[in-house]
Amino acid sequence: MNGQLAGKVALITGAVRRNGRAMALSLAREGAAVVINTRSSRDEAECVRAEIEAAGSAALVCIADITDELAVRGMFEAIVARFGRLDILVNNAADRNQVPFEEMTTAQWRHIVGIILDGTFHCTRAAIPLMLKTGWGRVVNITGDGNHMATYTARAHSAAAKAGVEGFTRSLAAEFAARNITVNSISPGRIGGERAKSAGTAPEPDLVPPVGRTGVPQDVADAVRFICLPGSSFITGQTLHVNGGQFLP
Repeated sequence: MNGQLAGKVALITGAVRRNGRAMALSLAREGAAVVINTRSSRDEAECVRAEIEAAGSAALVCIADITDELAVRGMFEAIVARFGRLDILVNNAADRNQVPFEEMTTAQWRHIVGIILDGTFHCTRAAIPLMLKTGWGRVVNITGDGNHMATYTARAHSAAAKAGVEGFTRSLAAEFAARNITVNSISPGRIGGERAKSAGTAPEPDLVPPVGRTGVPQDVADAVRFICLPGSSFITGQTLHVNGGQFLP
């Protein structure tokens, strides 16, 4: 398949719906083979795989809990067995459930931090050696404007984890910049459409970003695609806010 990412292999965690699905299809249209990760939603993952293959690219479904170090190791063994390499990692998996802080349990805190922060660590640690082997890599961490804006309440665990991911991004960007691996974060704002049941209601649902519309998953996917292209090699350690001007850092 032709495209600027032809010959590359991309892994997207949490890739079966909304932003994750849009990212998978966008990178596939650019020529990358795509590994679709989900914790348990095999039927949805197979649908995304079929869409990618229909577009002319290769795809692999990997069912793995990214909070489990051994499960991540098994996923990467499957990736190497199928493709022999990994060039792009998009750490997208997250759970954004709302819990008022005075009601938050340690288990709820660790559940969210485990997915967002620990999961990013496990997958990135497994991916970097493969990128170093080929001398080229892109790590893209999906965070969110919820840890920047006061309108997102009852999400102390999620905001803390995503802030941690942005710090992780900057540290790794500095460590691997000289070895042709870029590490960046994409921070989506208000993205419309059906939300996961655990995500709760959208904050200030009537507030429209300055661009005059709510975002769509393709807006996030386009930003991810851009940061993964060869022409983006001079961009690393950054957090790109995709929010229609609702938050201006």
